[in-house]
Amino acid sequence: MDNYTMLTDFYEITMANGFFNEGYKDRTVYFDMFFRSTPDGGGFAIMAGVEQAIEYLKNLHFTQEDIDFLRSKNMFSDGFLEYLSNFKFVCDVWAIPEGTPIFPGEPILTVKGPAIQAQFVETMLLLTINFQTLIATKSNRIARAAEGRAVMEFGARRAQGVYAATYGARAAYIGGVAGTSNVLTDQKFSVPALGTMAHSWVQMFDTEYEAFCAYARNYPDDTTLLIDTYNVLKSGLPNAIKTFDEVLKPLGKRPNGVRIDSGDITYLSKKCRRILDEAGYQDCKIVASNSLDEYIIRDMLVQGARIDLFGVGERLITSKSNPVMGGVYKLVAVEREDGTIEPKIKISENVAKITTPCFKQVYRLFDKDTNKAIADVVTLHDEEIDANKPHILFDPEYTWKRKQVRNFYVRPLLEQIFKNGECVYKSPSVKEIRTYCDAQLNTLWEELKRFENPHKYYVDLSEKLWQIKNDLLRSVSTDG
Repeated sequence: MDNYTMLTDFYEITMANGFFNEGYKDRTVYFDMFFRSTPDGGGFAIMAGVEQAIEYLKNLHFTQEDIDFLRSKNMFSDGFLEYLSNFKFVCDVWAIPEGTPIFPGEPILTVKGPAIQAQFVETMLLLTINFQTLIATKSNRIARAAEGRAVMEFGARRAQGVYAATYGARAAYIGGVAGTSNVLTDQKFSVPALGTMAHSWVQMFDTEYEAFCAYARNYPDDTTLLIDTYNVLKSGLPNAIKTFDEVLKPLGKRPNGVRIDSGDITYLSKKCRRILDEAGYQDCKIVASNSLDEYIIRDMLVQGARIDLFGVGERLITSKSNPVMGGVYKLVAVEREDGTIEPKIKISENVAKITTPCFKQVYRLFDKDTNKAIADVVTLHDEEIDANKPHILFDPEYTWKRKQVRNFYVRPLLEQIFKNGECVYKSPSVKEIRTYCDAQLNTLWEELKRFENPHKYYVDLSEKLWQIKNDLLRSVSTDG
């Protein structure tokens, strides 16, 4: 694991130095990570990146080279630099598990600990979780658009850097793709690496037919041929079928598929399906690639495209239609010397930017009859929701909107991953996270999964938490 301790915004270090010099270095504080809106206007996001956040926190330390660099800035006290030289992470951290559907306004990660440390980790936690959550969410939209057909992540060469290519493919697998073109992601996380040939393979040989035969001889158990280098219907498909007949059939093998990477793929897929079926290759799959996303895939299928698998590249790995996950990291409470927790709030004329104070927990309520999620309720950390009693849900902004729910069960979402700086959580494998994600998505109503104008899922505040927030807003208004 690389040491990313210095991957932080400079103000984290200047504030840390200030906290140290002003006697605040050991003041216990609470920070929440949350997001205000879902990418692409969707109904939910998918939590991802927790494992990498854990690796980062486990490896936090300042090298002598780091200390020398900071000293060269002539901005930081000797006492502060000495503190960094002996730095040991001692915070408590809670997070919603990877693969869980998450919603705007609720804490998805909480850090409790000394002010210097809790503030310092902001940038890397946001970078890690924002990016992977963004890609997991996008990939799930694309996988759902494919309506059960496999989707392969093909975006490594268009990703914005090594981290994005490798961890983006990990997140895409969590979100629902079947595999990736990125071999490093397979090596690191056992996400299946998939792929066949490029156009250069076909161009290397004297004829397209020779190129196809050579590939089939090398990979008789895994033959998928790229048929659009010259002309799909006039040369590519006929040469592919000839290869299947003359190379694979004598070996007792069947082809896996043909891939189309250009042209009117919907039209071509229909023609190819008919020709393949007539040639006796009804089991030969048709793979489509070329700047696809959930909207294009949906339209292709509506138009009757005969596609069995989709390869999706840059529009997935960059989440091109909405390339930013706006997760933020805000101070929500400070612990006084007597152990009392003092809530903190950030005020804004933009209502969406007003934070929810206090050390909190998030509960998800499920209907016992359908096992569908009803709503999330953000509470004080030590509150519990009694599933044996009716519970009143209300809109935190429009409080007159109320609903009584019965016959439900409850699950707390935030799980502790660090205690006193020691990791107390065992990260599941990526395959286990993917399976868990799929199960959790089945708890969401279909109306919430619409690409446009999804049903609003309510994130409620408990009565106690709402009252504290409201009192703080009133006190600030009165003071002003």
